[in-house]
Amino acid sequence: MPTPSAWGVIAGMKSMKNKTVSTWIAFLGGPLGLHRFYLYGWSDTLGWALPIPTALGIYGIERVQQYGLDDQMSWLLIPLLGFTMAGCALTAIFYGLMPVDKWNARFNPEADVDAELGRTNWLTMLAIIVALLLGAISMMGSLAYSFQHYFEYQVEEARKISQ
Repeated sequence: MPTPSAWGVIAGMKSMKNKTVSTWIAFLGGPLGLHRFYLYGWSDTLGWALPIPTALGIYGIERVQQYGLDDQMSWLLIPLLGFTMAGCALTAIFYGLMPVDKWNARFNPEADVDAELGRTNWLTMLAIIVALLLGAISMMGSLAYSFQHYFEYQVEEARKISQ
């Protein structure tokens, strides 16, 4: 059984936040708010709010499968998922590129300014590259999908008016 001083070390390590882990969690689990829970705890409001647009976007995908591409509600809901994914990818890039001293001052205040947990390594850079690639794809795909369907809807309404 750990001694009381060992419990303090365990508790102290629990509050320390690793930049690489945060970057990967923001990219992979960001739409569910997992990075917010990791960094700020279970009481973070934004962490609990992030799954809402994610779920609405998934519901939009289900509506497309059920009603087809002409469903207006789906072309309003699907971009919510893409924009949430792109925002979380941007957050991952932000975390990954944050300087060591700022990371440790913000998330590891009891650690040294140059502590290892705030350093960038090759896994952090890999997360930044993947987040940039897939974040840009989800953002551009969401914009293209929503604009295409919006303009198709406008053309259809103009046809109705002209007849």
